[in-house]
Amino acid sequence: MLNNAPDGAHFPVDAGRTDLIEEFRRSPKGPHGRELQMLLHRMRWESPGGRYVLVTIEPGRRWILGRLTGARGEPIELFRNKTYESPAAAEWDVFKLRWEALTGRTIGG
Repeated sequence: MLNNAPDGAHFPVDAGRTDLIEEFRRSPKGPHGRELQMLLHRMRWESPGGRYVLVTIEPGRRWILGRLTGARGEPIELFRNKTYESPAAAEWDVFKLRWEALTGRTIGG
């Protein structure tokens, strides 16, 4: 279950916290420890401009990577070369992109 942690809005992101990366990789849908919940809250509630999202193409079967523009009424930018047939694979890819946006470091795999 994905939970929000309202006090996570200002959670300091330490690029050296590979334990949080591994915790998410093992169980993208949780349950998550308190620090990972705060990290996920921060990742999900950053400014909408440039925020990566998943868009459903076929309900329950296929998703595509998108990015919000931050401007109301503007269409979501879709990355047609990034489609997923598994919610776990999609969530993992978005986690990696958000991690890189926050820390400047890429996650392999």
